[in-house]
Amino acid sequence: MADKDKADNSLEPEEMQPEEKKTAPQARVKFEVYGEEMIEKEVKSSGNSGRIYLPPNWVGHTVKIIKVE
Repeated sequence: MADKDKADNSLEPEEMQPEEKKTAPQARVKFEVYGEEMIEKEVKSSGNSGRIYLPPNWVGHTVKIIKVE
């Protein structure tokens, strides 16, 4: 029985690694969104992330961001 337990725990290193996410091209989808205003802007680099500046009167409101390209 000890041999069976030992065999179950001896996985190859590649089997222990989580699956890599494959980056396949995404199909474009259509979104229908209701709102009050729309702004189209380019995302600017900001450290390790991206940033979009919005008008100050949008502060405190909910926005939805859709990547179009």
